[in-house]
Amino acid sequence: MGCGHGRVEGAATDNCVCEILRDIVDAQNDVIENCCETSCEQSINDLLGETDPGNGLDTVPVILYCAGDCKPFKGFGARRGRELGEMGDIKGSFIFRVKTVTDDCCAVLELLLDRDDRDDCHELKSPCDHDTGNLQNTGICITVDLNCFCHVTCLPAINVFN
Repeated sequence: MGCGHGRVEGAATDNCVCEILRDIVDAQNDVIENCCETSCEQSINDLLGETDPGNGLDTVPVILYCAGDCKPFKGFGARRGRELGEMGDIKGSFIFRVKTVTDDCCAVLELLLDRDDRDDCHELKSPCDHDTGNLQNTGICITVDLNCFCHVTCLPAINVFN
């Protein structure tokens, strides 16, 4: 299904990126603590433990692609500093954990970064520049309009809360 093609008029939503991210949120929220090896469906099944019960996975990392130019979306944010009113260094990421998706397709995404990543956000020119061996949650969240995206890549399910 290409961008804007193959959608059913009058459906609850006509944004497939929104729908798959809503499915990911539902699957992730179900976690308290098969024709493709890597796909959104496979990652959701792995997360839910349908292929390995009790696997400890809690996140389906995603990469989103902007509508129009179909380039990978890079989000930016900063952690709070130690003191009230202080801000940490700006971080950038192409890889996200979906936190929430509203009925009108707004989503809160958390930036995921490798625990040992010391690069500043300007070094990342593409998702291939990411260190992904030890992705962790950052607590840095952004809000996006999912109607601005036409493609989602789901990476293999992982545990980011260890």
